[in-house]
Amino acid sequence: MNAALLVEKGFKKLIPAPFTLAVLLTLATMLLAFFFTGNPSVDSAANILTAWQFGMWDPPLLVFAVQMMLILVLGHVLVLSKPVSRLTTKLTSVVRSNTSAVVVVAVSTMLVAFFNWGLGLIFGAIMARKVAETAKIKGFRINYPLIGAAGYTGLMVWHGGMSGSAPLKAAEEGHLASLFPLAEDAAVLHALPSFISTEATIFSSWNLLLFAVLLIVIPAVLYLVSKAAPAKEIELPNEKPVHRNKIIEGAERLDHSKWLNALFGILLLAAFFISYWENILSANLTPNMLNFLMLGLCILMHGSFVSFLTALDEAIVGAAAILIQFPLYFGIMGIMRETGMVNDIAFFFAGIATEISLPVYTFFSAGLVNIFVPSGGGQWAVQGPVVLESALQLGVPLNKAIMAFAYGDQITNMLQPFWALPLLAITRLKAREILPYTLILMVTGTAIYITGLLLI
Repeated sequence: MNAALLVEKGFKKLIPAPFTLAVLLTLATMLLAFFFTGNPSVDSAANILTAWQFGMWDPPLLVFAVQMMLILVLGHVLVLSKPVSRLTTKLTSVVRSNTSAVVVVAVSTMLVAFFNWGLGLIFGAIMARKVAETAKIKGFRINYPLIGAAGYTGLMVWHGGMSGSAPLKAAEEGHLASLFPLAEDAAVLHALPSFISTEATIFSSWNLLLFAVLLIVIPAVLYLVSKAAPAKEIELPNEKPVHRNKIIEGAERLDHSKWLNALFGILLLAAFFISYWENILSANLTPNMLNFLMLGLCILMHGSFVSFLTALDEAIVGAAAILIQFPLYFGIMGIMRETGMVNDIAFFFAGIATEISLPVYTFFSAGLVNIFVPSGGGQWAVQGPVVLESALQLGVPLNKAIMAFAYGDQITNMLQPFWALPLLAITRLKAREILPYTLILMVTGTAIYITGLLLI
């Protein structure tokens, strides 16, 4: 108990707010690029600042940001629908103690996050919040930061799930070739397939098995930690009452119309299945597919445009901090890309790797880069070519290399609080409060992933 308190106090003193951390990482990246990627000079400093600026507003990365923001916001909107709200209420109704709370929150969050990372992130946050409300009503004590960490576990399995950026992008026709635009990459282009189906990555038997192991081990670890971590009564701020105008007149009836809402929702889903039927049959998913499906489900499950738009207002507020930090991390990515820092890290690991060890080194290099660039798809755009070229040279199956990258990218989310911002906003927790526990989960998950990559 004393050890847990000591670690928690240490993190509170050492870890700043996520925005401040992004600024510090930006400055650290600039210094590393200036002193270790060339001759220190005025020109190199100007080049670093130029790369930073171009990275912040790189058009392809901004397109990716919109895709990721839609995944996050639509996931939040879906969680706020009545059917999903009833589900979270039923799940939290079985909670009777701190130990049962962490297990219920972790298992449900990981299952949902495997389907959609944005949905899983918000679902876990709301589950943690509802557990706290349940504990207050029923009068039992919980360790709220530990419950919050359990609600964040979806971010350590998402990239191996159905919304994983790297495997989804690899499944797009021509995407792999687009990572090698230079003429000298002709040999690599010849060896690359036109795409790698998600059947060989996300839905492969070994990936599903690793997820099953995590689904058992992570809640078990949280259960053991909950027995040692101190629990106490918590005070939650009262929710603001919602006042709705009961009088509906004129064209406003269309906003509340269940029939018009159902018609539009059905049209969206019909267009989804007509447009993507072949992709669905081949289990080949893309970010646009997921967002299209999520939009249709959101409309139908909310029952009216008014309910949908009300939830949308709340969801956008929760995503605001991430939206403003995306350009900062894209700027870091621009520096690391233009100065060759990402390639230096990736080539260092690839240079000492063998056919057996390359997936493990890819895992570690992806995890290291993710601390500076917590964006799976953006990181894949920069590091992906090195991962693929190294795999081709050493004879490692490309699907295995891609998933090794995905595992490494997602595991250090337990150390990098960027994606925890919506959860922190909903639970009213601080990043420094949940990090001591997510660090334990990161170590546990790392052991499982490395074992899996060596045995596959």
